[in-house]
Amino acid sequence: MITSEDIARANDNLKSIPVKGKNYVMVTERIKAFRQICPMGEIETEIISLEDGVVTMRTTISIDEKVVATGYAQEKETSSYINKTSFIENCETSAVGRALGFLGIGIDESMASADELVNAITQQEANKAKISKKEQAILKAMVEKRGLNLENVLNGARLEDVTGEAYQDAIKRLSKLPEVVNGKDNRQS
Repeated sequence: MITSEDIARANDNLKSIPVKGKNYVMVTERIKAFRQICPMGEIETEIISLEDGVVTMRTTISIDEKVVATGYAQEKETSSYINKTSFIENCETSAVGRALGFLGIGIDESMASADELVNAITQQEANKAKISKKEQAILKAMVEKRGLNLENVLNGARLEDVTGEAYQDAIKRLSKLPEVVNGKDNRQS
């Protein structure tokens, strides 16, 4: 069986990388440490759901057929450049990192893996950034198709100043509203 002393010794030898002023242990380092501590231990991953470009995965860590830790992760295919081709793999890596973190491996400063942190920071920055001309056109078209006033939808903000976060919020709200054709609600009856 694995002891807390085994984990502490393994953590002392883990390499970390600096990300936004904090040190993070890569998942590869966590896996190597686990294999050194418990070479016969099992790391099992499973897709819990895969719908509409969103995957949720679970990782189960077992030692001597006893579950000692689990970790979950979720990734969206369109959330980053890497996820466009590898969102399932990225999700699996995050779930493994979280499970090993719950076991106590590589969590000196944070549960999140470096990949998770970078993705979160990238998403936050994208949410604060102004939307593209294409996104402006999409938003404007959605507003017009619903017979609404753009200025009212944007609460007085200029279209050029809309951020990614405000854009996503507006798209969600507009998607719930019916399109209007010739002044009439165009919902299917």
